[in-house]
Amino acid sequence: MEESEILAKLPLVFTESALRQEMLTHGKFLKVNKDDTLIREGQYLDFLPIVIKGEIRVFQQKEDREILLYYVREGQTCMMSLSAAYFNHTSSSYGVATKPSEIFVFPTRLVNEWQLKYSSWNAYLIQTFRSRYDELLGSFESVAFDPIDKRVLSYLTERAKKENTAQIAISHQNLAYELGTTRVVISRILKGFEQQGKVKLFRGSIQLK
Repeated sequence: MEESEILAKLPLVFTESALRQEMLTHGKFLKVNKDDTLIREGQYLDFLPIVIKGEIRVFQQKEDREILLYYVREGQTCMMSLSAAYFNHTSSSYGVATKPSEIFVFPTRLVNEWQLKYSSWNAYLIQTFRSRYDELLGSFESVAFDPIDKRVLSYLTERAKKENTAQIAISHQNLAYELGTTRVVISRILKGFEQQGKVKLFRGSIQLK
């Protein structure tokens, strides 16, 4: 890919030309497939990803359950990766592409250096931590105070709006992963929804009515 093409894909929030040039010098443009794992729990991170196109699902895994933390979408980076880079800790989460994605990566050793040199980079980091904090707080409140059936219906409704379709391609197991519960619980709730006429169940998909 030409340098001009890569520069055009970088988030516009990086306003300093010197910063964009450093990104070009030290960074690497990658294409990843759906379900590719970019970040693993226990891994020392020597790179920081910025999503150019696509989406990364960031989650923790405890025994047979996954706990969804957040999604990293176009123009965003991963807060958990930033935290690991700041304190030279191993990653406490996984990052997996949910669809074919384009990722720009660069060495984590530059994170602190750029924060001192470039105001737009500093603002980007602050916004990343702020937005992820708000997102995680919202998720915690939902888990703590909302009944699981309400969370299931809310997830399906939001997913349908996002994808502009009433037919949501997701298995009971993957829905359980998204909501941090078990497949048995999800199947029971969905069966109840079907009996109430709220959904129609298919193999590998759920249709909202």
